[in-house]
This record gives sequence, structure tokens and C-alpha cells, in this order.
Amino acid sequence: MPCRNIFKLGALEAKRTAFLLCDIQETFRPHIKHFGEVVKVANKMMEAAKHFQIPVYISEQYPKGLGHTTKDIKTECAALVYEKTTFSMYTPELQERLKKDVPELNAVVLFGIEAHVCIEQTVIDLMDRDIVVHLLADGVSSRSLMDRGLALQRLQRIGCFVGTSENILFKLLKDKNHPAFKPISKLNANPTPDEFGGSKLKSDSDERCSD
Repeated sequence: MPCRNIFKLGALEAKRTAFLLCDIQETFRPHIKHFGEVVKVANKMMEAAKHFQIPVYISEQYPKGLGHTTKDIKTECAALVYEKTTFSMYTPELQERLKKDVPELNAVVLFGIEAHVCIEQTVIDLMDRDIVVHLLADGVSSRSLMDRGLALQRLQRIGCFVGTSENILFKLLKDKNHPAFKPISKLNANPTPDEFGGSKLKSDSDERCSD
């Protein structure tokens, strides 16, 4: 029997993974539902990235008019912070950096705002290049929870893995004996809030829709 591609089934390997943080800019704080939770997850992933040695790429949508990433997020260790005017994060600048930094890139973990605009268009562009996308249900939001929920459903249906930050980090650990087990477990001490973390999806949040 032919071997399955384990990564297309949802597995992750740190050396073949990149984290993408999309447009979490201070200007959007009053308008985005659960903005504070999105920031918490972003910081959690930034810290986890250090332990897994996974590069983080941060986009800012038209910062000249909309300002920069909120200072509540620690961006010092990001591999790249870049400006964009396209809604998709997958710009030529990012593509070139990914080729250089992660030559065997297989999967991307994506979080930020807005779920139904920049996040969705980024997912489509990445999947069009045959890159597996894991979307953090507890790390994305929109101005409208309806837009957020529908975006998660659409992306799940087209083959994007929709899970939580805890789900992703334990996939990267794989083994209790991983050197980063203790710090990663500490990052996951508090579970995802049920009212926000994707519980309204029609199917299990950690699996792709089989429709």
C-alpha cells in the first residue's frame, strides 16, 4: 500500500514549520472581538517558537495609516516584521524569506486578524502552493463573530486544519521526553476559553471537515 503523507493528515515537524502572525495592530483593538485573547495566544506562540526554534513572521497592514503591531506582543525575536497592502500575508517578500529560512517548509501555523479577510486570503494563497495550514481557532478573530465563525467553517471545508494553540504545541512536542516539554506544558496551563476557541464549529475543531 502507498505511504500516506503524514503532514497532510495534520502532523507537524518543527524544522519544516513556520508561524505567521497576521496584523494584530493596536488600532484594531476597539473593533475586534476577543482582541485580548488573540494577543495572549500570539504571545504564547512567540514564546513557544523560541523553544522549538521555529521562525515567526509578522505582517502589518498599511502601518503608515493603521499603526504597528500592538506593543502587548513581544516581537523582538521575530524573523521578519514586514508591511503589506495586500490582504494576504503571502507576499513576494515573505515568500523569499521562507525559501531562505525554511527551505523544507511543509506547514504554516497561522493566527491573527481578521479571520474572514486577511487570514482567509492567506490560507487560500498558502494552500494553492501546497503548503499545509494549521489555523488557531483561539488565535484568530474578526469585528463580527458571525464573520469569524463562518470563516473558520469555510477554511475547514477546504482542507485547512482548525485547532487550538494547545493542540498545535503538543503536536510539535510529540513526546513527553522532548526537551521543551516543561516550558510548553506551562504555557498550556490554562485551557482555551470555551466561548471563544472554536466550539461553535460544526465538527471537531482539531479535524478537517470530511464533507
